[in-house]
Amino acid sequence: MQLPNYIDLAIVGAGVQALTLTTHLLQKSVKYYRKFLVFDPSQTWLSQWQRQFAAQQIPHLRSPAVHHPDPHPHQLRTFAEHRHSELFPPYDRPGTKLFNDFCHEVIRRWQLTDKVYPAKVIHILPIKLASRSRFRLILSTGETIIARRVVLATGSGKVQLPDWIERINSDYPTDRLCHSQQVNLNQLNLKGEKILIVGGGLTSGHLAKGAINLGATVTLMTRKQLQEKIFDADPGWLGPKYLKGFHAETDWSVRYQQIQQARNGGSMTPEIMLQLRRATHDGKVRIDECCQVSDAKWQDNLWQVLCHNGSKHQFNRIWLATGTKFNVTEHPLLQDVLEAYPTEIVNGLPVLDEHLRLPKSNFFIMGGLAALQIGPVARNIGGGKMACQRIVPAIVKSSLAID
Repeated sequence: MQLPNYIDLAIVGAGVQALTLTTHLLQKSVKYYRKFLVFDPSQTWLSQWQRQFAAQQIPHLRSPAVHHPDPHPHQLRTFAEHRHSELFPPYDRPGTKLFNDFCHEVIRRWQLTDKVYPAKVIHILPIKLASRSRFRLILSTGETIIARRVVLATGSGKVQLPDWIERINSDYPTDRLCHSQQVNLNQLNLKGEKILIVGGGLTSGHLAKGAINLGATVTLMTRKQLQEKIFDADPGWLGPKYLKGFHAETDWSVRYQQIQQARNGGSMTPEIMLQLRRATHDGKVRIDECCQVSDAKWQDNLWQVLCHNGSKHQFNRIWLATGTKFNVTEHPLLQDVLEAYPTEIVNGLPVLDEHLRLPKSNFFIMGGLAALQIGPVARNIGGGKMACQRIVPAIVKSSLAID
């Protein structure tokens, strides 16, 4: 693919939210087809998403069948007409293979296969071009392109690590202490191993299940009691039930607190909880709730772990399912952009305008960093759809454009 010198819209990242944006944009304006490019080093849509699901052996999505990248809400159910066994109760949550196959169909139908340019955006510089504000994107290939508008859709979460990690002063093999994003269950043989998984969200449940299947015994350690929820945030956050009050709230700090309370640091689905309880009963899992590591050192080929309550344990591996945190000031692509477009920031989250732009700019942000506008589901598939409803009009309607 030949890289043009100039493009109207550059989308950074080729994940589910970026795919959702492109289909919603083309639904509103087919002529936009030639005016945008997506940048991702993989050159394929959803590669990171699919890799993560495969690595953690996740059987199905947490979100219901109406949440997917196509603008028509019932498209996935129609696609699954002869594959009903791959929709899981409640709410017809799609199996991983079904969802991936559906996304391939969406990419094919909207002719998006060749829309991903195989390069990583490593720098974004706001520039003036004939007195108009534009963005210069510098790519990992050394090429550059100028864009009138940019949408950042990279996921943008930064791995969150517990503070005791910094106190480890013994050398250890790198595969023996990993964040969940680095664990690939398909490449491991864990027979007879003892594994500590830190964290109480759904990822820790998937990893525990995967480790048991590979012959390990697992200790699941959570700093508070495990929460059981079908979704990671109440479905009321997808509609007026909660959003009406949220959008009426003018104090950004209060909005931030509402987001934190709604997500509440991770939860597990009822079916994963049931599987973990059974495994506990069989002696394959031990759940330590309201417990935290205070110290860990690598000695005699094992982790020697001391907990806050004074108990001591030994493990072959530690996996950190401690999630990601969102901080706009730490995002490598946003340093120069934030300098050019000063933005109020509340606990790491930017205060965007109603179309999810940095103030007075053509720089849009989707995903977890847009939570102050979208709410607690900003990082989810449903949140991506809500973001599109704000971003697309600002792109296709000249009355809403910033030149």
